[in-house]
Amino acid sequence: MFPHHERDGDALAKREFTLADEYTFRRTGPVRWIVSHAMRYPLFPLLMILAAILNNAAYSTIQIFIGQAFDLISAPGWRTAALLSLALGVLGAAIGQGVTGLARNYASEFLAQRIERDARDELYVSLLGKSQTFHGRQRIGDIMARATNDVRTLNLMFSPGLMLITDSIMAVLVPVILIGQLRFELLLVPTIFLAVLAITLADYNRKLNPVSIAMRDQFGAMNAGLAEAIAGIEIVKANVRERYEWDKFIQNARMFRDYFVQQGEIQARYLPMLAFSVAWAIGFLHALLIWRAGDISLGQVVTFMGLLGTLRFPTFISLFSFNLVQLGVAGAGRILELINTETELDENEAGVARPIQGEIIFENVCFGYNGKPVLKNISFTARPGQTVAIVGQTGSGKTTLTRLINRIFDTNNGQVLVDGVDVRDWSLESLRSQISTIEQDVFLFSRSLAENIAFGCADASQAAIEEAAREAQVHEFIISLQKGYDTEVGERGVTLSGGQRQRIAIARAFLTNPRILILDDSTSAIDSATEDQIQLAMRRISRQRTTLLITHRLSQIRWADRILVLRQGQLVDQGTHEELLHRCTDYQRIFARYDSA
Repeated sequence: MFPHHERDGDALAKREFTLADEYTFRRTGPVRWIVSHAMRYPLFPLLMILAAILNNAAYSTIQIFIGQAFDLISAPGWRTAALLSLALGVLGAAIGQGVTGLARNYASEFLAQRIERDARDELYVSLLGKSQTFHGRQRIGDIMARATNDVRTLNLMFSPGLMLITDSIMAVLVPVILIGQLRFELLLVPTIFLAVLAITLADYNRKLNPVSIAMRDQFGAMNAGLAEAIAGIEIVKANVRERYEWDKFIQNARMFRDYFVQQGEIQARYLPMLAFSVAWAIGFLHALLIWRAGDISLGQVVTFMGLLGTLRFPTFISLFSFNLVQLGVAGAGRILELINTETELDENEAGVARPIQGEIIFENVCFGYNGKPVLKNISFTARPGQTVAIVGQTGSGKTTLTRLINRIFDTNNGQVLVDGVDVRDWSLESLRSQISTIEQDVFLFSRSLAENIAFGCADASQAAIEEAAREAQVHEFIISLQKGYDTEVGERGVTLSGGQRQRIAIARAFLTNPRILILDDSTSAIDSATEDQIQLAMRRISRQRTTLLITHRLSQIRWADRILVLRQGQLVDQGTHEELLHRCTDYQRIFARYDSA
């Protein structure tokens, strides 16, 4: 769909998801990244520059006509027709200025909106492709700040930021060229002023840049704290920590305010406007001296003052426009920081893609977080259609073990094989699409119940959705609601109880019909009678797939074909319930604890 741009020989970052027609931008730095976005629409920057040139040429032409009219009426015997032609020239130039101004604004606004859209798309696709490890290290509020406010600064950077800078440059070049054509000596004052303006702008931008970056970072920190407090509002209220969270937010807000104050102090010391006023006065004196010497006419003095006055706009607007550019570059840097962060896993789009039979083999698997070992030399085999229960005390590595199968994490040493193929050699999409995981902490989206059940199977019919809900013992509850399957659930499913959310997740797993099913304490919030009904359904579907079961419910552990016993990341024993009950001390201890519970 779109052409691909190479990134100066850079290798593409590893990621778990990409789009087949993804447009690749230059990501070696924020400025080059922004330019590569703009060059995706090359006609619009050209149109903006051309329109800015013509716009300022039209405005400058008006000043020339006014000067000529002044000379005309100063001379004896002037004719009305000549004055009328000059007036029509002014009218034509004004119309041209209006039309080219519209073209300039259209080009810059179109470019700004497209770049904001493309940057947000690129960031979103990049975030979808990051690993669970990456997302576990991020603060959601900070990511949201980058995906909203920082992306928005790119829009403002182009319109009005770069549009004003382009217009300001042309508002300097065109009048200066025309002043030189009037009389070369008249360039003395404008040249000195422009040199002072350039030096001043460079100094101000040098001071503004670190403040702009710090301000964007602080906004991200403030937004992250707010998002965490709102997401955890139940915990905040239960522990009476409202004042603590309020104080923390106020502290972050004050730091954000302080950066704004620093920015204001820098802008308050912006002296070029005073320098322009002085230059305007000196330029007027200089022009009058040249006129007195008889080298130019009085009308040319008027033209010169009109052209020199044009420099007022770039002088006035430069700090505002350059500040928008600084904020845009700072925002681009924060966005690129996320995009360029390499994930630990790769999509392996060309990997094995075929139906899974369900055999799982762990061969001397070791895994750890940040250098801390979690699993040590784990080896076992699960045959297709078997149910394998995993038991152990809290922190023994049960959940981590199951996350190595669908490559949420990759092993540090050893191999995890599915149907005899290392999971790293599978196409990630093919592997994960045939594995379903139900966890204790179920996540539901702010969508209808039907959409949540069909999340992993978007083309499922209503009849299939309802059948899955019946198997999960949640159909009766859903139809009792006013809108039934069209009922919208709150964010993360907060409008439902824990047991209801778990049954929705179980229905989702039933509907996707996975070849490997992972149940991580998935019925902990469900009453015993409902659990018994769900277990019957699970036993029916588990005969057709490999099931890994993490639970403390003995009723589920007993019917497992094999039980793995973990202790501090090590597999201490494996076997059936009866075998382990007779020979494994750890299992006897766990069994006794569960039995007493």
